Amino acid sequence: MNRKKLKVIYFSLIAFVVLFLAIGQALPLGANDSRTVSAASAADAPAEGQKKKLVMGTSADYPPYESVDAKNNGEIIGLDIDIAKYITSQLGYELEIANMDFNGLIAALQTGRVDFVMSAMSATDERRQNVDFSDFYYAARNTIVSKKSAPLESEESLAGKRVGAQLGSTQDLYAETIEGAELKKLNKIPDLIQELNSGRIDAAIVEDAVAVEMTNANPGLTMHFLPADSAENGYAIAFPKESALVSDFNGVLAEMAENGKLEEITQKWFSDEKEQSNRLLNIDFSVLQGYIPYLLKGVYVTLLFTLVSALFGLVWGTILSLFKISGIKPLEWFATAYTSVFRGTPLLVQLTIIYFATPQLFNYDIPALMAAGLAFGLNSAAYLSETIRGGILAVDKGQREAAIALGVPYRKMMIRIIFPQALRNILPALVNECVALLKESSLVSVIGVTDLMRRADVVRSIEFRSLEALLFIAAIYYVLVLILTSFARKLERRLRRSD
Repeated sequence: MNRKKLKVIYFSLIAFVVLFLAIGQALPLGANDSRTVSAASAADAPAEGQKKKLVMGTSADYPPYESVDAKNNGEIIGLDIDIAKYITSQLGYELEIANMDFNGLIAALQTGRVDFVMSAMSATDERRQNVDFSDFYYAARNTIVSKKSAPLESEESLAGKRVGAQLGSTQDLYAETIEGAELKKLNKIPDLIQELNSGRIDAAIVEDAVAVEMTNANPGLTMHFLPADSAENGYAIAFPKESALVSDFNGVLAEMAENGKLEEITQKWFSDEKEQSNRLLNIDFSVLQGYIPYLLKGVYVTLLFTLVSALFGLVWGTILSLFKISGIKPLEWFATAYTSVFRGTPLLVQLTIIYFATPQLFNYDIPALMAAGLAFGLNSAAYLSETIRGGILAVDKGQREAAIALGVPYRKMMIRIIFPQALRNILPALVNECVALLKESSLVSVIGVTDLMRRADVVRSIEFRSLEALLFIAAIYYVLVLILTSFARKLERRLRRSD
């Protein structure tokens, strides 16, 4: 591999990373193709010919309130969405929707990633300490969902039972008050259904409308309403503290209650006509009918993210490895400390810190996909720096001595003699790192990046069946890994022709 080829490769890698950073804001690949506008900026006068814009945070896995219409255009639909669209249109705003996990909505609101949150969220006293709420727009009841073969009909019957609830929900708070119950908290409603069907929990506490959806999709389940006074408060729209939007939204909500628009939207999504399912609890891939194109779109996001993370990690990891063998103490200390920090803390923590802390610390709304690429690239670089350093040191010492004796400059020696041999030696380790990045990319779904895993979660939330969607994307991941390793073997054989 000559110097010219190495230069082309390095410049290509650097150009690709720079291009990714430059177009990160323009590509709609993050949380539901949305970008955040703070409530303060939304109140400013818009540019000529443009509407003011508000970003709504939601967790689109809670039908009929909010879910993804995966069989059609992938748009987020539901009762909350229709109400939000009506209110924002009445106030002259353009609405954008950011889809993320329910337990991250309050954090997104506090860091300015979204202007308001509407996700069947109850206005509890605990939440009121951190955010402001609008007037109630719907009052729901807590409901026990259990197996028909072992029905649980009252709060007293839950004593000594394993009870599941969605993490951070009102039902979670209520379940904590049940005496003698063993509480299990999960992030998503479909996870509760899977646990209930598999017998890992005896009952799930959910909201009444969701319980109807669950039992319709799972004929082996039954539901029983809890007393109305056990449901804490009603559903309301959440805003940052002292937001000027609260009074505006309350005004439109009052008008909707008076003119019947609120009741009209509610009746649309709470129709008594429910499609009953006769599916058994075995594997039935027919549930994926209509969802395949939606799931396959996640391959592009997954591959793009993996490629960018791998290239960024390789370039930065190479620089760190050179720091470590430079003999310059400050650079050695920096590279060693960097590796220690990024290898010593969980990747998921690094991802969430970059995504949520960047707007708070630097007043920059980093797109979800860019945050994921940076987090995985920075983490990968820590591991690759040690791999590359080991590869460089594994090159025969005599080659360095011969190059120095011939008066070859250090930079030329590293680029033309040492690094090509090191790269050939560490290629299997580099491929392993790329495979790990590809598989670990499923973590980015927690911040709303619509990759394969996030799209599988959407299908699970609609069908209330997990195994089929998860098996399908597992097969996709496996095929992608096979293709990657096949290309790597071809490259390795080509590099070893001179052996």
